[in-house]
Amino acid sequence: MNQPTREDPVAAALSEVVGGPVGRRARPHSWWTPVRVLLAVFTVVFSLALVRDYPCGKTDWSNNDVRYSRMCYSDVPYLYTGRGFAEHRWPYGQDDGRYPAMEYPVLISYLAWGASEVTALVPSGPAQEIRAQTPVAGLWGLPGMTTEVNTYFLVTALLLFGCGLGALWFLAGASPGRPWDAMGFALAPVLLATALVNWDLLALLFTAAALWAWARDRPLLAGAMVGLGVATKLYPLFLLGAFLVDLLRRGEEDRRDRLDRAGTTLFGAAAAWFAVNLPAIATGSADWKVFWSFNSERGADLGSLWLLLDQLGAHTSAHSINVVSGVVFLAACAGILALGLRAPRRPQVAQIAFLIVAAFLIVNKVYSPQYVLWLLPLAALARPNWRDLLLWQAGELVYFGAVWLYLGGWLAPSTGTDATAYQLAIVVRVAAELYLVARVVGDVLDPIPPLGDLDPVEGSRGEPDPELDLVADGRHLRA
Repeated sequence: MNQPTREDPVAAALSEVVGGPVGRRARPHSWWTPVRVLLAVFTVVFSLALVRDYPCGKTDWSNNDVRYSRMCYSDVPYLYTGRGFAEHRWPYGQDDGRYPAMEYPVLISYLAWGASEVTALVPSGPAQEIRAQTPVAGLWGLPGMTTEVNTYFLVTALLLFGCGLGALWFLAGASPGRPWDAMGFALAPVLLATALVNWDLLALLFTAAALWAWARDRPLLAGAMVGLGVATKLYPLFLLGAFLVDLLRRGEEDRRDRLDRAGTTLFGAAAAWFAVNLPAIATGSADWKVFWSFNSERGADLGSLWLLLDQLGAHTSAHSINVVSGVVFLAACAGILALGLRAPRRPQVAQIAFLIVAAFLIVNKVYSPQYVLWLLPLAALARPNWRDLLLWQAGELVYFGAVWLYLGGWLAPSTGTDATAYQLAIVVRVAAELYLVARVVGDVLDPIPPLGDLDPVEGSRGEPDPELDLVADGRHLRA
């Protein structure tokens, strides 16, 4: 099992606050296993993320001076009254035109609706008849609705907390023998900053589960997790590319075995995706299509290099962005495939997945601040080096602060073109991401580190992880 405080200089320095690096003769604690430590750390970080949003909840989420200056903005409360959840409407098949359709994939819609049903158990707002007679814009001002919106936010936060715990548990087992690598996720500054901006932790749960299943040679389960991930956010689809590279580099298997694994994975992904999309398609196919049309038709948006170009005068239509970004992304994927096939040793799945997702985000026409969470678990496994992870996240935090100051009008009017500070923050963020990309590419091309005879991740691949394996009778876990 890896020991970060003896392998990583930054981890060793940080460990001084709790007594310094682990000793050579130290014995594992009988109860505080690595997984339990990871879950406890995540609980503390997530709790701080919830406390960080307190100023917004206290001021009913609508005060720009608070939500942008305190940087506690979240999409969650606004959709409660803005998409019909305050009236406990199913998000598909509502044909009266009172609410716009949900612009998210189905599993986020289901989670948001489910949270509203839980909130209905402890309502504080007026009766449903009064809500139905009130214009949508006035719902938030009804007596008791501020408290109810905050309840909805807390219910959603609790559900996302469970998703985060599950994601961390799977992540700790995705690199067998190296559970501590997941600390790069559990203790990440960007997790504290962005955990509750949107519902992305649900997608992280399925992403980590797919990595865990693939590491344990369960292609059907890995594919199913990818399918569920795609039904939450689009990016888990790119794990299939990483799985493909991994299969192509398995020289010890014959061609038929690799084709069987690939087919099983694809079947699992397609079946799971279709199964969870079917209720939405059956009850409201027009509303179900909104996610796809919305993302196809939107233009350059916050955080993207396309917005930077647009503000500098290089205006580009949504169609042109779709075509150019698609071509560049496919070219990047071809380069990543070549990298994976030419690497001296079989790359980690997380390394290839990180490179693909990073390429997608860099060329995408929207790069919301919480999208850093898409990269975080992959980066923690692909480059388990605290210095590089923190340098990358420093760039992300520069952008995180800048975007709220920009939207609040303190850097420049959010509708104007004189936004030099915000534009610089976009560049800093992308540069920090490219730095980490370069480090991961370097690891793929030269997997042997300067010190030691073997890449620690490669060397531990395939080792059993008793803390994460099911007990023989299947009744409980040993962690």
